[in-house]
Amino acid sequence: MGDPALDRLLKRDRTIVALCLAAMTVLAWLYLLSLARSMGAPPPVDGAGTMGGMPGMEGMQGMETMPGMDMSGMAMGPAAPAGWTTDDTALVVAMWFVMMVGMMLPSASPMILLYARVGRHAAAKGTPVAATGIFCAGYLAIWFLFSLAAALGQWLLERALLLTPMMESASPFLSGVLLVVAGLYQWTPLKSACLGKCRAPAAFLQAAGGFRRDTAGAFLMGMRHGAYCVGCCWPLMLLLFVGGVMNILWIAVIAIFVLAEKLLPGGDRMGRAAGVLLAAAGLWLTARGLWPG
Repeated sequence: MGDPALDRLLKRDRTIVALCLAAMTVLAWLYLLSLARSMGAPPPVDGAGTMGGMPGMEGMQGMETMPGMDMSGMAMGPAAPAGWTTDDTALVVAMWFVMMVGMMLPSASPMILLYARVGRHAAAKGTPVAATGIFCAGYLAIWFLFSLAAALGQWLLERALLLTPMMESASPFLSGVLLVVAGLYQWTPLKSACLGKCRAPAAFLQAAGGFRRDTAGAFLMGMRHGAYCVGCCWPLMLLLFVGGVMNILWIAVIAIFVLAEKLLPGGDRMGRAAGVLLAAAGLWLTARGLWPG
């Protein structure tokens, strides 16, 4: 005879999974807020108007900075290229990955909750599938790979003097190109195909041949779903370089747009309309970069 308390707990699995996803999302955003605050806060100034005693020098130590950021936190132009240490690289990759967790988990929740529900029914029938956490880990693994690519892109842009110390584009031409790419991509068949899988978890499940019972199969299925999400959103993620990688408001705007595009009725049409606006803004910025006058 089963444990009644355990049976009640299993029946609430969707609530438990939803709470776990919400907690991961909240923690990711809290980390981003903390990181953005530490980067944007000015160094402490003592009563003599100096920073920690030595004018312009003391008080800088201990400030958390990102690679390429001017130590004053107030420089307006591109940062001078500097080599990244292993710690710098790990920090940037972690920043991108936590950002992706905070931005993408909410829009992936329907698929993950569907997995949890099907898993409970399968377990009740004596044919359990792999744990929901395995599927979710596969999904996040794809976004970790994207984070590695994004960190590499940030390093290349920094070396080319195309990023400001706050990690936003220092070139109207670059900003324009990224906006045009993101806008045009909204109209491509690949975007439509990937968005369709993200908007319809059941269709993705059917195309994948059903859930997997083995751990490796569930992990690979999570990676497959994550690949569709990356295919749907990667140009939008590049827009972080336009508004600032650590601009919390800009991150939130993109995250809300991704969520609305995937979950709201008519989200696909909204995405194409947004594509027109993005491309138009990009053309204007590109022209501004080519002919500043």
